[in-house]
Amino acid sequence: MNRAADGLWESPLAPSQGAARIRPSDVQWTASGALVWREERSGTGVLVVRDSLRTPPRDLALEGSVRARVGYGGGDFSVSGDGVFYVSEGRVFRHRLDQGGSVPVTPRWGQAAAPSAAPGGRRLVYVHSSDGIDCLGLARTDGSGWPLQLASGRDFYMQPAWHPDGRRVAWIAWDHPNMPWDGSGLYLGENGSGAAAGDGPEPTLVAGDPAGSVAVFQPSFSPDGRYLSFVSDREGWFNLWLYDLEKESLRALVLDTAEYAGPAWIQGLRSHAWTPSAAAVYAIRLSQGRATLVRVDLEERRSQPVGGDLSGYSALSQLSAAPDGDRVALIGSSSLLPPRVLTVSAGGAVSIWSKVTPEPPAAVYLGPPRSLSWSVGSEVDPPQSLDCQGLYYGPRNPAYRRTAPPPALIRVHGGPTSQALVEYRFEIPFLTSRGFAVLDLNYRGSSGYGRAYRDALKGQWGVAEVEDTRSAAEYLVSSGRADPDRLVVLGGSAGGLTVLLCLIRYPGLFRAGVCLYGVSDLLALAQETHKFEAHYLDSLVGVLPRDESLYRDRSPLGRAGSIRDPIALFQGEDDEVVPPSQSDRIAEALAERGVPHIYHRFPGEGHGWKKSRTIEAYLEALQDFLAEYVG
Repeated sequence: MNRAADGLWESPLAPSQGAARIRPSDVQWTASGALVWREERSGTGVLVVRDSLRTPPRDLALEGSVRARVGYGGGDFSVSGDGVFYVSEGRVFRHRLDQGGSVPVTPRWGQAAAPSAAPGGRRLVYVHSSDGIDCLGLARTDGSGWPLQLASGRDFYMQPAWHPDGRRVAWIAWDHPNMPWDGSGLYLGENGSGAAAGDGPEPTLVAGDPAGSVAVFQPSFSPDGRYLSFVSDREGWFNLWLYDLEKESLRALVLDTAEYAGPAWIQGLRSHAWTPSAAAVYAIRLSQGRATLVRVDLEERRSQPVGGDLSGYSALSQLSAAPDGDRVALIGSSSLLPPRVLTVSAGGAVSIWSKVTPEPPAAVYLGPPRSLSWSVGSEVDPPQSLDCQGLYYGPRNPAYRRTAPPPALIRVHGGPTSQALVEYRFEIPFLTSRGFAVLDLNYRGSSGYGRAYRDALKGQWGVAEVEDTRSAAEYLVSSGRADPDRLVVLGGSAGGLTVLLCLIRYPGLFRAGVCLYGVSDLLALAQETHKFEAHYLDSLVGVLPRDESLYRDRSPLGRAGSIRDPIALFQGEDDEVVPPSQSDRIAEALAERGVPHIYHRFPGEGHGWKKSRTIEAYLEALQDFLAEYVG
């Protein structure tokens, strides 16, 4: 066994390995049983098709990078028959798999997302955004004529879906100041009888509450046209519901203290799918940061877990049902396995369709996490009694022996309405193989633990999650899982705000902080951020101008003079969500006071890293910073 300080172990996992990743983001079936999926390759979106497991995958020759840019993105493509509709440079294109070549369907105007072709393939509904105005557009798939508006008047639209009759469309919509997981509505409308006419009757609100007490997600019609399925948190958890189209009645398909959807941060998300016979629904069940696949029989109203080979996967997404048979495609990963495209039978037999790049690190450098829960001494008003949640990864490297509590890095996710999942992130084995413990913190306000836990951060952002981060550090130390003198707090975006506030409010508790595109000025953020989150802070902090004092009190920039612990700052120069000025001003304040810090601005990057060279540069800088101040 070698001897070296924890945090300074030599690791075979190099920054270049984390940069050389190919990540699938969506997968769908064609009518003939082939799979089409999108891969993210160093900032470029590529569509890949594979006809069967006996044939190799091949890239489609398309116009530009496949990427939709409404809000945070998503809804990049859809499959219709044996062709695809995809978004590039704001336009929707049609591409026939058997003929090749792409034809524009929508004009160069605004941004498009979530294209969905009607049965028969003559019309296309999609989300359109231009100059701050969103709507549902309706276009002819041959590209002729000018698109019409199918629905307008709401601030946001998402997840349009066609009824098998090709006449009715369902969608999700909501208005400021809500976010889609706060309050949203499921609407059912008709598109008229013309080839591209949006002159049907007024849409009907089927479920949800646009005023803000019930959220809905992913409408999906049964193949026989009898039902409209969706996810709703009406009973406190995101569970599966059915709307009987003939009886015009609602009933719960699954009521469970688990989540069957996450927050709708992006377009095009899918967490359930109908079998072709309409006899059952496959769904992703999320509990304690881990996902499982279940099959829900409609007649028996019974939910059966799909185990088998799938039991080795703990993160599942983008369900798509096969055109025939009883199987689904999805994207799966675990703490040990990078995301790959899978097909799964009802019995749990798994086939892997996409290659794994890079090869995952050996399991000796990363084990499955342990779920932790602890009580928080809360100072919020009124006091809250909810326990805090986290996923703990201990140091792992067979070449070294650990004899004392290790240095520990607490990762604070963004959002803040997001969640740390048991999924593959190279950054974690990169750290554990060097002797660090890592705690993925799911503070109050995180998704995945029901609406009450998610709403616990309302009015308390900048207070509750900061308390939870402190309590996480204290819990790790008291339970012998961390060295009290070598604690690090790391977070991005909303998590970056938490990093800065932790260093301000608890000086000396953390040896160092790492802040990625973090929020430092709440007043400036409310004025500068993109439309999707323009009123997000209304519920998290307060309503301006009435609550201006709260915005100032919880903004790290006004108290940056209290920071004395070393900090690493990272920022994308093209970030429209948290503009670079948020990091620039903190860096200036640190430099004026001589606080040890590093600051990296990455050209061509937005809110998060996509380019391989950026990922490698970030991991190299992180490694050097931790070695200098913590290891």
